[in-house]
Amino acid sequence: MSGQTLSNEVALRIALAARALPGTSVGDLIGALHTYLGDAIDETALSKITVTNLKTAFGQTYQLDADEDGEDAGTADIAALKEAVRILWGETNEEDKLPPIEPYQDGEMPGSIRIAVASNNQEQLDGHFGSCLRYLIYQLSPTQMKLIDIRSAVEADLSDDKNAFRVSLIKDCHVLYIVSVGGPAAAKVIKAGIYPMKVTEGGSARAVLSELQKVIATSPPPWLAKIIGIAEGDRVKNYKAAGVG
Repeated sequence: MSGQTLSNEVALRIALAARALPGTSVGDLIGALHTYLGDAIDETALSKITVTNLKTAFGQTYQLDADEDGEDAGTADIAALKEAVRILWGETNEEDKLPPIEPYQDGEMPGSIRIAVASNNQEQLDGHFGSCLRYLIYQLSPTQMKLIDIRSAVEADLSDDKNAFRVSLIKDCHVLYIVSVGGPAAAKVIKAGIYPMKVTEGGSARAVLSELQKVIATSPPPWLAKIIGIAEGDRVKNYKAAGVG
C-alpha cells in the first residue's frame, strides 16, 4: 500500500463496508478498492465505486448470478455488495457516525493526561487492542474532558507488524483503555510508556473516564501521580489499580 493516510471518514466507511461483506477483511476491501481507485482513496473516489467494480475486483468470491449453490446465494451476494457500496458512498446509519472532535490546544489543560480508548462504535469503550476500528483520544484533567482526536486503525491490517502500527497511533498517550489485549501486545504498549487499563465489561468512554477523573482529583496512584507531575513525597502510598497484570 502507498503512504497515503486514510481520513477518519474514509476509514470508517471502509471498515463498515467490510463488515457488510461476509468473509472479507478490511485489508481485502482496501486491496479491491486500489484496483479501481489507485492510491488515492478519498470520499470523492469512493462515490464512484459500483457493485460491478467490487464484484470484478473480488473475482469469483461473490457470484451475482444464480449458480450450483442455488439462486438464494446469488441474491444474498447482491444484497451484500449493494450494502457495501451504499456504505462506501457515505450512506451510513446515524449510529455509525463518528462523534465530534472538540477544539484543543496543547497546554490549555494544566495537569491533564492524554488517553486512548479502543472503540468500534461511536463513543464507546468496546474494542480489543488488536482489532478495534479506531482509538478515541481524550485530554483529561480533574475538571475537564475533551475528545481531541479520532485515529483510525483500519490500516493496521496492512502492516507487517499490526501491534507496532497500533502502538505508533497512540504513542503520545499516557494511558490506554481496552476491553482486552494479548500479552505480546500489552508488552509493546508498556514498552512505549503507555499504561494499559483493561475494562472487560466496556461501556461509555466518558463514563469510564469520569471515574479516572475522580481518581486524578482525589487520590491518584503513584504511576498516575508521576504522569501528572505530583512530587514523589506527595503521592499516595496505598492504592489499588485495575491495570493489565
